[in-house]
Amino acid sequence: MTLPDGAARTALLTTLAMLAFAGNSLLCRIALRDTTIDAASFTSIRLASGALILMLILRRRGVRPLAAGSWPMAAALFAYAVAFSFAYRDLTAATGALLLFGGVQLTMTSYGLAMGERLGGLRLMGVLAAVGGLVWLLLPGLAAPPYLAAALMLAAGAAWGVYSVLGRGAGDPTTATAGNFIRAVPFAAALSLVAVGQTAVDPLGMFYAVLSGAVTSGLGYVLWYAVLPALSATSAATIQLCVPAIAALGGVVLLAEPITSRLLLASAAILGGIALTITRKN
Repeated sequence: MTLPDGAARTALLTTLAMLAFAGNSLLCRIALRDTTIDAASFTSIRLASGALILMLILRRRGVRPLAAGSWPMAAALFAYAVAFSFAYRDLTAATGALLLFGGVQLTMTSYGLAMGERLGGLRLMGVLAAVGGLVWLLLPGLAAPPYLAAALMLAAGAAWGVYSVLGRGAGDPTTATAGNFIRAVPFAAALSLVAVGQTAVDPLGMFYAVLSGAVTSGLGYVLWYAVLPALSATSAATIQLCVPAIAALGGVVLLAEPITSRLLLASAAILGGIALTITRKN
């Protein structure tokens, strides 16, 4: 059965956006594992590249680069990016993506509770399952990820959750994202200055960082925002559950990373719990 043009376009853009989001984990991991680039340099190049591509998109639209966004959102974006990069020095692509997604959703849920939302029934069960999955993943043992790296990735997820909360009502999402990326560049420059003398950049590592910033971050967000109006809230939230799975598959195929039984069980609990929470909420 052939999909109508509108449905085919939505499916294609959604698929590309999810591949881009998972690609961020894969590009960061492979750069920090297989090249000499350091985490601070990767972060700075990624943010600068994303800012440049988004600024060019806005110029083609005739929109001022700083027409939207804010400094608090830029600070949250920078916090996410720097914690993300430093965490991936010691995490596999699958574990990192899972912890990031869990951190985002738990932060958003906590914000909802603080604003007076109630958890009951299946939503409460979903939250407990997700938290239980995170605890199971981090329990001591040979298969447990390094705790500092895991804490950094959970912090990255929390920062992205804060970014998402601040972004509500920020206007056109592409314009706001561009403004936030541009404002984040000074933070990245300050990071580079602090890390001077400890930085290491090679051509391949720089290529991965530019690809992560310009394509899988900048263009990935533009694709997602383009398709978002065609999706229901439940569909949009649920579709993103595939990102850790894509990252895990990419880690196995491209990076030869192992998938442990602990990771599989934790993934089922975390993603299943989040899916249950999202579905019941919407």
